[in-house]
Amino acid sequence: MNQLTNAEREGLAAAHLVARAKAGDRLAFEELVRRYRKRIFALALHISGTSSDADDITQEVFLSAYRALATFEGRSEFFTWVYRMTLNRALNVRRNRERRGERVSEDARIELAVAVDANGDPRLEAELRQTYARLLRALDALPTEMRTTVILVSLQGMSHGEAAVVQKTNDGTIAWRIHEARRRLSLALSPSKLQRPRELSADLAQLLLDHGLPVLA
Repeated sequence: MNQLTNAEREGLAAAHLVARAKAGDRLAFEELVRRYRKRIFALALHISGTSSDADDITQEVFLSAYRALATFEGRSEFFTWVYRMTLNRALNVRRNRERRGERVSEDARIELAVAVDANGDPRLEAELRQTYARLLRALDALPTEMRTTVILVSLQGMSHGEAAVVQKTNDGTIAWRIHEARRRLSLALSPSKLQRPRELSADLAQLLLDHGLPVLA
C-alpha cells in the first residue's frame, strides 16, 4: 500500500477542515486560517511590497473565503483557491498604487530581512540592505507573470504543477518562466557577485523562508 506524501496528507486534512467549516464549524475555519495565514501574508507581501497592504489583503482574502465557502466546490485544494484570491488582490493593489504614481518608501521585505540578520551591527545592516535591495529590485523588474511564478515556486515552495493551477497556465510555461527568470536575474546581478558577510544560522534561514524572503545561496 502506497504511503501518502506530505502534500497529499495536507490536502486531505484541509479538505476535512473545509467540510467541517461548511457545516458551520467556525473553529475548523479558524484552523484553516492558522495553517495558511503565514504563507498568504508572505505572498501578499512579496507582490504588494508593504506590510500594511499585505495585512489588509490577508484579512480580506480570508473574510472573502469564509463568505464564499458555501460555493467552494473543492475542484481545487483550499490553499490553491485562497492563493489565487491573494494573487489577484495583491496584483490589483500594486497596479493601483503604480497607476497613482505612489512609491514605497521602505520595502518591508528588506527591512524584515535586515532586522533579523544585522543583529544591531550598523555596518552589517548597511551591507545587507544593499544586498537585499539589489536582489529584490532585480526580482521586481521581471514581468508580472514571471515574477509571480518565481515567488510561487522559488520563494513559496510550490511545485510547477501547483503554480500552474494558481496562475491558470501549464507546467511547461511555469518551467520556461523559471528558466528565463534565472537568466534575467543572473544578467541583472552579474556586475558584481552577491555575497553574504556571514553564513545564516539555520533558525534565521527558516525564519526568512517562513516569511517568503529570499535566502541567498
